Amino acid sequence: MEFNKKLQELRKQKGLTQEELSEKLYVSRTAISKWESGRGYPNIESLKAIAKLFSVTVDELLSTDEMLTIAEEDSKRKEKNFCDVIYGLLDICIAMLLFLPFFAEDADGIIRSVSLIALGSVQNYLKIAYLVVVIAMIVMGVITLALQNIQTTAWVKSKTTISLILGSTLVMLLMISSQPYATVFAFVLLAIKTFLLIKRQ
Repeated sequence: MEFNKKLQELRKQKGLTQEELSEKLYVSRTAISKWESGRGYPNIESLKAIAKLFSVTVDELLSTDEMLTIAEEDSKRKEKNFCDVIYGLLDICIAMLLFLPFFAEDADGIIRSVSLIALGSVQNYLKIAYLVVVIAMIVMGVITLALQNIQTTAWVKSKTTISLILGSTLVMLLMISSQPYATVFAFVLLAIKTFLLIKRQ
């Protein structure tokens, strides 16, 4: 018997509705409905909770093929979460431009290194552009880490794209304004993100 049928049978034997089962497992009723209709499988933690609730083993709940499918899905989910954490941290790392001397400033014919905050020799519009993109990247990093477990289609598709667009914009802005150290730093972070994206596909 397949997992979805076993789950329905065990739930009915215990006299539980889908809503009641979802409350006991701390998942949504939609998740229970999805599992029972055979449109998906729970993660490993939910499987353990189901097995414990119905006093059965995980092996009794799943066939070998189902176990392999769940293991693969769980592995992909962990890899995706790891990539999200790396993306978020890399976006937050761009904050170092605010405080570390990555920018070159001409002071009476002497070139000195300064941080973005201390940068004074560039036009105001350029400094504002730097700050807007850097702050947007930091905010994006924080949001990516905070919403790591959100799986809405729009968010999953857009978070990586937004991060890459912001990173590319910053690299282009720094290149155009001849800031080599800051450009290399931003480019390395962008290259790591691009490598992760290619590896994940």
